[in-house]
Amino acid sequence: MRLLWQVVKFEARRMMRNFAPVFFALGFPVLMLCMFGGIYGNKPSSLFGERGTVDMSVPAYLVMVVSVTGLMSFPLGLAEYRDRKVLKRFRATPLGPSALLIAQGLVNIALSLMGAVLLILTGYLLFDLHVPHSVANVAAAGGTLLLATLVMYALGGVVAAVAPSERAATAVANLVYFPMIFLSGATIPVQIFPSTMKAISDALPATYAVELLQHAWLGTATDVVLDVGVLGGLLVLAGAAAVRLFRWE
Repeated sequence: MRLLWQVVKFEARRMMRNFAPVFFALGFPVLMLCMFGGIYGNKPSSLFGERGTVDMSVPAYLVMVVSVTGLMSFPLGLAEYRDRKVLKRFRATPLGPSALLIAQGLVNIALSLMGAVLLILTGYLLFDLHVPHSVANVAAAGGTLLLATLVMYALGGVVAAVAPSERAATAVANLVYFPMIFLSGATIPVQIFPSTMKAISDALPATYAVELLQHAWLGTATDVVLDVGVLGGLLVLAGAAAVRLFRWE
């Protein structure tokens, strides 16, 4: 356990020196919230069923936070270590190469939690964000965010598994991540999408995570069974594919 903790601390230091994932997990969602919150405020809007822009945006941006660590930081870190034979060398250590997987996962999840807390505090302190008050709503929002996190990490595991090199993993991760966050409602509300773009958003798993989290947070209308079914099914399929296809070297 002590050796594993040393690996986790190393990965944490390495993460803090990597600008891109830290910025997109901690800075970018807050920047987006400050821009749109400063423009629209948090007054009830008919576009969002008499809910405020900030109230609708924060649950959506939470999906963006877990997406950047799950779809970008996590798989790119694994692809880099495989390309540089780090995973292979860890086979000769008492911990084995799985220690890097655990450490990468823990550090990225910790970064996601920091991003989520910072985002919620910003919305609450600056824009009068309405947070869930009942235990049931808090539990539902927390469970939904956990499910979304697991799905994004499972998809990230597939990216790391199928990419033949670090450079290819970067290209694939970008092709998955950016359309996912911009077309799913995680950054731009789907309520303003034309019908064609809404049809495209229906094919993206992050869309169901955003809808389900907004429902848990605000009580917005959604098909809970469909959302949970899509996310749960994708978690099983992507998780199995990541385990089946992943290569240590």
